[in-house]
Amino acid sequence: MLENKKEFKLISKKNPRSLLPNTLTIFGVCLGLSSIKFALDTNYAMSVIAIGFAAILDTLDGRVARLIKATSKVGKELDSLTDVISFGVAPSFVMYFWTINEIGKIGWMLVLIYTVCCALRLARFNLTVVEETETWKINFFEGIPSPAAAGLILLPLILNLSDLVQFENTAIISSIVILMVSILMVSKIPTYSLKRILIPRHLTIFLLLGIGIYLSLLIFYIFKTLFFSGLIYILLIPISYLHYRYINKKSMTIVKEKEEEQKELDDLYAKLLDIEEASRYRRLHRRRHCRHRVREKGDARRRQHRTGNGAAVCGFRALARRT
Repeated sequence: MLENKKEFKLISKKNPRSLLPNTLTIFGVCLGLSSIKFALDTNYAMSVIAIGFAAILDTLDGRVARLIKATSKVGKELDSLTDVISFGVAPSFVMYFWTINEIGKIGWMLVLIYTVCCALRLARFNLTVVEETETWKINFFEGIPSPAAAGLILLPLILNLSDLVQFENTAIISSIVILMVSILMVSKIPTYSLKRILIPRHLTIFLLLGIGIYLSLLIFYIFKTLFFSGLIYILLIPISYLHYRYINKKSMTIVKEKEEEQKELDDLYAKLLDIEEASRYRRLHRRRHCRHRVREKGDARRRQHRTGNGAAVCGFRALARRT
């Protein structure tokens, strides 16, 4: 008898193109875990670089999946798991091995707090649904995204590696930064979603020029460039908050005006219905009145006819008596 053997298939026949974005995501996991290994070896520069490359792959995997139409539920869940490892576990462990282990149990508590906040932030992001009337909200995140949060908690380490400033009490400063970033991650403060920025075609040349200059700075002044990039992102947080409030207020005004217009149309429609109902009632009343008048005329004619017949009978009787 022939046995039915099920072959193990790494690539599904239904959607084989999903292999590429999922591979990029898995590379991100490997880079995040490798950053922890570099931190154990006290090679903190390579830890920062590994997490940076993981952030680049996190940006690319989603774009590649949408570009080649290879999005899937597995890829979505895998991306969230990768973010927890690469931008939740890895940077907190790197900071713990670098400095915050000096404050003992409090340092480990900060590692746990940051990792839990990262997981909660990603869970909320996966459940976020944008209504059709508020499509502009896709340009904003609720709270700081996990890749940006990883970069922010690494800022004290990046500053130390850049040789711009050498400061003491790194454990206390790093602890404050980790706690503040953890709160910002689970908060509802709107921040820009840089993944959905659309550049006009006539400005593409300037975008490419800016990318080239930025990459050149990264090659020659990597940690200085990363530090100032982090500062620029911090400055963008209040700007994004004010921008969000402005757009939200404008959108609410437009929605309120539309509701008022719809209410006026409903009132006008109700008045028209009332007018039509009153007109129909008057027509019905006229018909009933006409029918009543016709009925009264018919009754009067019948009575007149009966009265005429009675007078004729009486006349015949009187004539008979005379004869």
